[in-house]
Amino acid sequence: MAAPADSTSQGIIYIPHLPSTRFYAGALALLSVLQYFVAEAAVIGAWAGQQPYSRRTGYISDLGATVCGVFDGRDVCSPAHVLMNASFVVQGIGMMVGALLLSAAVFCTAARPGAQFTLGPASRTVWVAAISARVLTAAAGAGTVLVGLVPEDAGSVWHAVGAIMYFAAGGLALVLLGWVWLRHTPLSWLILACGLVSLVALIMGGVTGMEVAEPGTLERFMGYPITIGTAAVGLVVAQRVGEQRAAVKRARAAV
Repeated sequence: MAAPADSTSQGIIYIPHLPSTRFYAGALALLSVLQYFVAEAAVIGAWAGQQPYSRRTGYISDLGATVCGVFDGRDVCSPAHVLMNASFVVQGIGMMVGALLLSAAVFCTAARPGAQFTLGPASRTVWVAAISARVLTAAAGAGTVLVGLVPEDAGSVWHAVGAIMYFAAGGLALVLLGWVWLRHTPLSWLILACGLVSLVALIMGGVTGMEVAEPGTLERFMGYPITIGTAAVGLVVAQRVGEQRAAVKRARAAV
């Protein structure tokens, strides 16, 4: 019988020898965010505006606009808007499910086989950071679900609220997780860099009011790193859970 996801004994939290199936499911949920890039490319290919869509100047949300016409001074016409908005929702659900299924102990140790985390005074900051990363990942997921459910031309402030939630919470979650994982996986640097790039771009967007030569490029520096970093988190956990489960099977077969 598999051990529980995490157990406590005298202040020590252990990753079980046989990882729970929910960890693997959570990792796959985070990896599923990569579908966004496929959906975006397909929606851009179906663009029917007077001018071809450009990732450099076009806003991401323009791809989800439901009506053809001029929106905020931009010519917008996205016949495949249903696919784009569905992709936003699927991406958000994947992030929320991943945050729910991956325990704080896994977030502390990057699911490293045999790793344990001691809840001592020196480690409480790491523990809080890991829990915060889970909460922020879920919040970012909820934000992009809002973006998909409330397109930019719906006339609601909730679209902007959802976008800000995704960019701010998603970037901060990756920074925290990248820092926590520095001693656990080389990909921690990629995860940390993705979070920092996203947050810096968000700050630049806020300072300039997106009044830049290439607003689409700036917005993608906010959003793309979150998708890439989130997928990297899922990849690390999925690989290590898979390796650990295979090792347990080999050990049992040798008995």
